[in-house]
Amino acid sequence: MSEPLWTWSATRIARSVLSGEVSAREVVDAHLARIDEVNTAVNAVTNLLADDARTAAGRIDRARRAGEPLGPLAGVPFTVKENIDIAGHPTTHGIPHFRHLVAARDAPPVGRLRAAGAVVVGHTNMPDLTIGGNNTVSQLFGETRNPWGAIRTPGGSSGGDAAATASGMAAIGLGNDAGGSVRLPAMFCGVAALKPTYGRIPMEHRIGDTDPTLASQLFPTDGPIARTVADLQAAFQVLAGTDPRDPRAVAVPLVGPPCAEPIRVAVSVDPGGLGVHPQIRTEIERAAAALADAGYVVEEAEPPRIDDATQAYSTLITTEFGLSWPRIRPLLTAASAAHMELSMRRRPPADLAAYLQATATRHGVMRDWAGFAQRYPLVLGPVYTERPFDAALDDDEAGESIIAMRLCTATTFLGVPAVAVPTGVVDGQPLGVQVIGPWHREDMCLQAAAVLESRFGSFTPVQPALDAVA
Repeated sequence: MSEPLWTWSATRIARSVLSGEVSAREVVDAHLARIDEVNTAVNAVTNLLADDARTAAGRIDRARRAGEPLGPLAGVPFTVKENIDIAGHPTTHGIPHFRHLVAARDAPPVGRLRAAGAVVVGHTNMPDLTIGGNNTVSQLFGETRNPWGAIRTPGGSSGGDAAATASGMAAIGLGNDAGGSVRLPAMFCGVAALKPTYGRIPMEHRIGDTDPTLASQLFPTDGPIARTVADLQAAFQVLAGTDPRDPRAVAVPLVGPPCAEPIRVAVSVDPGGLGVHPQIRTEIERAAAALADAGYVVEEAEPPRIDDATQAYSTLITTEFGLSWPRIRPLLTAASAAHMELSMRRRPPADLAAYLQATATRHGVMRDWAGFAQRYPLVLGPVYTERPFDAALDDDEAGESIIAMRLCTATTFLGVPAVAVPTGVVDGQPLGVQVIGPWHREDMCLQAAAVLESRFGSFTPVQPALDAVA
């Protein structure tokens, strides 16, 4: 056991706890010590649940000694984004208004991970109400820093979970993605992330007793962040399923029917033809070559209607936020309101006719993507078409950032699954790509992502560059 326990993958931890090689308490203590060592600089964990974690680890160890069955993620430490409920603790959404909003019960994915034996070690930071842009800065907890140190931001909005996972504070992070919010921080922090199909993982995104409106029902999906694709797969197998609290969740097999071999991959280097950074182009070309070497048929092909998807997505979002903005805006600072206000200037809230047309556009784009997937079941493309940005952006830069995430936006609009996977580190900054699949074919995305990981390796946990981020 030469490597510290906090460097171990989730699957290795679970195997070792199940076999008795290590105890769950040893694993949890190692991760709590790691949090104590690096969180002051990285500022990813907002509410440390040390006592709860040690108690849960003790139960697992007693069960193992008694010969009782353990879950498939026994002893695996995980973190939870500040907008996902952990029973008995506040779900703050990063703002003072909700600092005392104590959850009565676990959100479905938290409950599923715990039922599988995983141990929650804390909540993690996010931008205010997730709408404060692609940095991870909240009123309550301040700024989370990228542990690599070459850039300041870990991305957002699940930047706390990505930074915690990348720096060894947890083996799995539970975040959510409503337009790239697990995939972008995964790229910025050099880890992997799964955005599942809409309806694949049950969620609870009510705030108090308030149900989300249509766009907030259709777009956000909870999903795991991890250091290896195998860990994403292990988390996905636990998280997928149904729950009576989420009528959207459907029971679909985790592995779909075999596709005709060889599987065809559409490579979208520059989605929509709006420009791509040369280094991002290089990473996509490297990934395409790796898939081709593994037997995939790889061809440059443009998925349909990227622009229609991103414009209709923006219309649905800004129209719904426009209606609630007088109530939401007083809860935010000028900085955390700026991103949504910029979005509403770029795409003003629509009237009823235009809003309804956006819902019709979604149906048509979904149909066209389904037809495209008949020839190209997988799409390989950028998470972000630019090199990672560094911290605060002015309006022009923030607008460019929205454009750079267009493939994330389009795939969120459609509800299809995607896996972000790192491909290398250039000038101290991790870079990566995403693999997108048809509805309910996370298995195909994960399989292709595993091919890329086998070629390029994994790059975390990283020792935070404390001088750079402090």
